[in-house]
Amino acid sequence: MTHSTLYHSHPHARLDSLTGFRFIAAVLVFFFHASLTKIIGFNPFADSDIIAAFQRLFSVGGWTGVSFFFVLSGFVITWSARRSDTLVAFWRRRLVKIYPNHLVTFVLAMILFAVPLTAVSAWLPNLLLVHAWVPDMSVFLSVNGPSWSLCCELVFYLAFPFLLRALWKLPEDRLWLTAGLTVVALAATQWLIASFVSPTPQIPEYPISLQQWWLAYYFPPLRLFEFILGMLMARILMAGRYPAIQVGPALALAALAYFLAGEVPFIYSLSLATIIPIALLITSLAAADIERRPSWFRHPLMVWLGEVSFGFYMIHLLIMIGVTSLLDGQRFAALPASLILAATFALSLFGGWLLFAFVEQPAMRRWGKASPAVRPLGVPQV
Repeated sequence: MTHSTLYHSHPHARLDSLTGFRFIAAVLVFFFHASLTKIIGFNPFADSDIIAAFQRLFSVGGWTGVSFFFVLSGFVITWSARRSDTLVAFWRRRLVKIYPNHLVTFVLAMILFAVPLTAVSAWLPNLLLVHAWVPDMSVFLSVNGPSWSLCCELVFYLAFPFLLRALWKLPEDRLWLTAGLTVVALAATQWLIASFVSPTPQIPEYPISLQQWWLAYYFPPLRLFEFILGMLMARILMAGRYPAIQVGPALALAALAYFLAGEVPFIYSLSLATIIPIALLITSLAAADIERRPSWFRHPLMVWLGEVSFGFYMIHLLIMIGVTSLLDGQRFAALPASLILAATFALSLFGGWLLFAFVEQPAMRRWGKASPAVRPLGVPQV
């Protein structure tokens, strides 16, 4: 049975493997932040060799995890789009999905860490989720650092209904070409930033200027390439035009790209080096689910972890900063330091579950329901 036939038989089939893999992406972000000893200060290890190895292993974990989320967002929202949905209902549902967790973690951060330090000009844009539009590190990384990515998600959601209409007008035989051109456009944009935006003064943390870093990584419109590629990959799978790439080879390719990303010029490691393997992996995981092939990522435990991964992502840095404050610069041997790292991870996971169970789910039940169609998104009947 072809992918297209399966899609038309089950047009909104659950993609539990994608839910499960969301947790892997969130874990990469966690360990990336844990490795940033000079920025965040979380460093329970006394052994410099362990610190160096840890940093090498997760040096691109944050970039890769966020890129995965952005491609996944385009894929899943396209896959689940319904003709009966309306613009207002769609936008309301997506805002309800992300904003309550943002608001709770914003308040926690302001109470615990930021009140005496953060100016209104920094925390107000953060509260309104427009801070990633400001090329000032004290603004786009203010209050709760991971929240910058929600600014990008808001742009994706606002653009999605209009992008979707354009996507459905594309002939099926041009979907792969358009996906390729999307990657080329990302590459050209990154090259233009590297070539024509001043590389000096460099920021202390990375071999890039603040203006280059902001444009290449944080500026919301330039992250649309990943979201659009995710939309295109969903459409390719729906059209039955995705080749039979199994999850294993796709995962191996993504792992290879992850490690090679650390060897390319820094600006290209932020998304370009991993975007194609990420897109293939997401589509292969979805194909495995609609064909009901075995998938470890569809295990109920992985699905649960994926469901709490957004809360985990939103709260982990606050907990990490809190643990850093408690450590007060102390360093430990490998075993106790590893236990501290594991405890920080467990606390973050517990915090993610609390957000999921008592903030995210109740908000979605209360305000996330679909309403009767008035102005549909424009999804064709299947």
